[in-house]
Amino acid sequence: MYDTQAPPPEHALLIGLERPGYDRWAIEDSLEELRELAESAGATVLDSVTQRRDTPSAPTFVGTGKAAEIAAQCAATGANTVIFDDDLTPAQGRNLMDIFGKDVKVIDRTELILDIFAQRARTREGKLQVELAQLEYMLPRLTGLWTHLSRQRGGMGCRGPGETQLEVDRRRVQEKIKRLQDQLEEVRKNRRIERSGRSKLHWPSVSIIGYTNSGKSTLMNKLTNAGVLAEDKLFATLDPTTRKFRLPNNQNILLSDTVGFLRKLPHHLVESFKATLEETAEADLLLHVVDVSHPQAHEQIKAVGVVLEEIECVGKPTIVALNKIDRLGDDQSILEKFQREFPHSVPISARHGTNLDQLQDEIGNQLRARRVDVTLSIPADKAPTIALVYRSGYVTAREHDGAQVILRAQIPKVLAGELKPYVVEEE
Repeated sequence: MYDTQAPPPEHALLIGLERPGYDRWAIEDSLEELRELAESAGATVLDSVTQRRDTPSAPTFVGTGKAAEIAAQCAATGANTVIFDDDLTPAQGRNLMDIFGKDVKVIDRTELILDIFAQRARTREGKLQVELAQLEYMLPRLTGLWTHLSRQRGGMGCRGPGETQLEVDRRRVQEKIKRLQDQLEEVRKNRRIERSGRSKLHWPSVSIIGYTNSGKSTLMNKLTNAGVLAEDKLFATLDPTTRKFRLPNNQNILLSDTVGFLRKLPHHLVESFKATLEETAEADLLLHVVDVSHPQAHEQIKAVGVVLEEIECVGKPTIVALNKIDRLGDDQSILEKFQREFPHSVPISARHGTNLDQLQDEIGNQLRARRVDVTLSIPADKAPTIALVYRSGYVTAREHDGAQVILRAQIPKVLAGELKPYVVEEE
């Protein structure tokens, strides 16, 4: 028997905790981002609720009285989903489900992000990473799934199928996690092999990074016609994409689009997606796309920095692309402030293609130190060597001198050593 009925539409209440010492605007901004996440997942947000407490309540996060108020609000508004802006412990989740009743689903920020990732994953790698993160999140919460069996009371006389089933399921989940980790290690090996193959071309790699919905995929599409999904929603793109791109100075690069970063991104989620984020860690240059029209652009920049620290990617050469300048209107003071704060940043509009030529020039300037101008004299019968120069560098002139081919070219410095026997002149 299959249930062919569509699930009921999700109507959500958002719950945030306001604590002393925290800026109230930061709480509201975080809830606004949670609203965007919920809507990106397909839910309709009815309202948001905040509770002021010194610390989260151990049993219910917001306190028993407030939880009862939220349950009453769900009944009055028809909300069937309650989303918390912070992670809930397994005990808090179970206690809240008892208060809200079986018709109301309780999820936290991590579960919401994982749900979006599950919707967006298209490649085998992406699906493996999402499943691993979901299972790692589920493992400590398995106990609550078996309260309908004889797990309500522990001790003598109560060791029944519930406890046995719980242990069986925990073992199965752990085994599944191990299999997924092994499969992702195979993915990492394949990626390393791919990168090794690409490295033989000696093309620099540039990784587009930034906060989710900052315009990374739109920029990727505008530069390379990659056809990456680009929508005005959080985490529209999950799987990485790499394309060859030739700069105006005729330098070939490999341009990669990566998953967007987010505030309050759980550590285990970063761990699960390390196979994807390796593209960023291995890049020669980072292209940090910033939505300058967003009121919390500085906080988003800091959030990206936190994730870069997580993947040990701090200190790489970086170009800041100040995107969505078309949304700033006539007031250019915000843009001027960012340009003073980030020298050599480039104001762009990826959507309209504004200043993308300047951005490409800046990428070329940043990578110029990796190239050297040389004059090469190569025997005409060394066709593979001549082909290597054309493939990995940029030939500006070609002449023939008897059995020798004279090439004036810009080549990667790492290639200059390999071609040293043929170098006649080097700048």
